[in-house]
Amino acid sequence: MRKIVLTFLILIVITPSDGMSANFDLLHSDKIDILDPYSKEVIFTINPYDYWIEYDLTILKREMERWAEEIQPNYRKEMILDRIDSNGEIIKGSPKIEINTPLFIEKILQLSFTGGKIEIPLKVTESNYRKSDVPHLKEVVLASYTTFFNPNQEGRSKNIELSAAAIHNVIVGSGDKFSFNSVVGPREIAEGYQMAPEIVNGKKVMGIGGGVCQTSSTLFNAVDKLPVEILERHHHSMDVGYVPKGRDATVSFGGLDFQFRNATGVPFVIQTYYRPGSITVEIRTSKEYADLLKNELAEIEQP
Repeated sequence: MRKIVLTFLILIVITPSDGMSANFDLLHSDKIDILDPYSKEVIFTINPYDYWIEYDLTILKREMERWAEEIQPNYRKEMILDRIDSNGEIIKGSPKIEINTPLFIEKILQLSFTGGKIEIPLKVTESNYRKSDVPHLKEVVLASYTTFFNPNQEGRSKNIELSAAAIHNVIVGSGDKFSFNSVVGPREIAEGYQMAPEIVNGKKVMGIGGGVCQTSSTLFNAVDKLPVEILERHHHSMDVGYVPKGRDATVSFGGLDFQFRNATGVPFVIQTYYRPGSITVEIRTSKEYADLLKNELAEIEQP
């Protein structure tokens, strides 16, 4: 009888329960190789057990989130918005690309017990509009704004003309981010920009591209009439004169930018009209979307 009881006790001690078995597996888990999505080469290897404290995966999850954020700049590419050419055809830009961190963490946790290989998952976001929308996006003017300038200032006038042309016919899908610097690009002599007065530290100085801020400020005052989310905007260091005080949006390529997100819920197109002495920016969309937006705004305004 004693022998039977002793044998039973030994079995209890050396036979792990399901939970104990899982923990035992954790102690012997294999390493995880993380692969670059383009080269398919291993760029990082982890041993999940190094991050466990009492078999809690919270530390592993937090460390992998931190690591993904650290390498995110190596993979993030901002969206280049599409535009419409003179024939009504779409000139494709490029989608936004970034690491899909939630999916990456999910895959890491799935392999934390077995080990294996993970290719860094990328999230690709296309501009949010339908191709069938394009022929109708110019039907209705949602918002418009005009500013004026001295047409006798040739350099400044040319810079306004070029920057206005750069944002003309750009499609901003629902939820898309618009960056003035990304769309317009560098203001350089090679691009046709000229020397003209610009404001720097409260003084007017000569610089390549002087006057471009009038285009960005005109755009701001147009889109600000709509429920967009202003992501970045800066004031000049002195009054500019062509817009009311505090209604300007200064820009500098590689530095200050004007950015907004289309939070209207509908896609729209930016239209610019340059004339000697004035620039007009219109925000247009289809009649269908204009009616939809009008109804949504009316519901919001109801008490």
